[in-house]
Amino acid sequence: MLAPARLMATARLVPLPIAARIADLLLQQVLRTHPKLFDRLGEHRTTRFAFVPTDFPFSFSVRPTERSVQTARRGKLPEADVTITGPLVLMLALAEGRVDGDALFFARRLVVTGDMEAVLALRNALDDNEIDLVRSMSKLAGPMGGLTAKVMDAARRQALKTQGVRWN
Repeated sequence: MLAPARLMATARLVPLPIAARIADLLLQQVLRTHPKLFDRLGEHRTTRFAFVPTDFPFSFSVRPTERSVQTARRGKLPEADVTITGPLVLMLALAEGRVDGDALFFARRLVVTGDMEAVLALRNALDDNEIDLVRSMSKLAGPMGGLTAKVMDAARRQALKTQGVRWN
C-alpha cells in the first residue's frame, strides 16, 4: 500500500472536482518552476499520458500541448496513447527522477502500455528537470509551506520505504 490506510480512506472521500483542482494546481506549479518541461518531448508533445495508480482513488491524464491534467475516479480509464500503472508513490518518485525507472519496469512494479518512444521522451524530460513535487506542493501551502514540506518529505520517504525502494 502507498501510505497509511487513513490517507487512502481520506482520499476516497475527496470529491472529484476538488481532486481535479489539486492536480491542476500542482501541474501548474511544476510548470511555473520548470516551464520547458515538455519541450524535450519533441514530436511526442501531442501524446496523451495516463497515470493510473493501483492504490489511489484517482487516475490522471496529462496532455503536454494543452499543459493540462484531467482527473478521473479510479476505474474510469482516461483516454491515452501511453498508460503507466503502478503504486502512486513509485510514479511520483519516477517523476522526480529519484528511482530507477528501468528497474521498476523490468521488475513489473510499473506497467507501461502504448507508445514506448513517448515514454522514453517523457522520462528524459523529467530527468532533465529535477522536479521536486514536495517543494512544489509546499509552495501552494503559503505560510505553512515549511511545515508542509517537512511532513510531506517524511511521508514520501516512509512510503518509498514501505515499497522497498530507496532514493537514487
